Amino acid sequence: MTADLEQLCRDARALLLDFDGPVCSIFANYPAPQVATELLDLLASQGAAIMDDLSEEADPLEVLRRTGSLTNQELTRVVEEALIAAEVRAASTAEPTAYGREVIVAARQLHLPIAVVSNNSPQAVETYLREHRLSRHVAKTVGRAYADPSRMKPNPAPIFDASVSLGIVPALCVLVGDSLSDIEGAKAAGARVIGYANKPAKVAAFHAAGADAVVTSMRQIAQALLDQGVQGKPR
Repeated sequence: MTADLEQLCRDARALLLDFDGPVCSIFANYPAPQVATELLDLLASQGAAIMDDLSEEADPLEVLRRTGSLTNQELTRVVEEALIAAEVRAASTAEPTAYGREVIVAARQLHLPIAVVSNNSPQAVETYLREHRLSRHVAKTVGRAYADPSRMKPNPAPIFDASVSLGIVPALCVLVGDSLSDIEGAKAAGARVIGYANKPAKVAAFHAAGADAVVTSMRQIAQALLDQGVQGKPR
């Protein structure tokens, strides 16, 4: 465990968690490329002209983002509704991230308020938290703004929203995220950020992007939080 990680956990007054990655793998049993294809088929059925570089897109969030850039609000709403339904279905079969639950429980034992800050829909996040009996531990869910993909991370707006809801300034919040958009969004908001590098190539990328600490397992964060409890750190 690095001194940086220990210090981040010691200084934190709120924990912000990205959802897909640190908490679970939402599309583990309903693959993201399948969802993306279904969204693209929906766009085609609506008579939308699909850009050549979008026709092979495997990320459903990127399909929504690119649809939103077309400035056709009705089409964006159609894709948004379909994506929400797919995410809720996926959340019901999502695979928990190892030690993700332990991080949440350890933070609550320290009386750290927790918010989930996700580019996935709030409906999907809340479905997962409810089915895994985590809802009572999470003070706030900030999911994707409806039919407004421009507000997804790396836009810092969701992080600001979580900060305001918890009553903790961003500088005292620590976000755990597994993508560059999480790192960039947190830095833009003035929050501290731990990069969860669940793939080896992410380690160097997260350091280069300015993550305050990088871990390869959520266990490292859980242990750092548990150590604070053992030391009797007041909150």
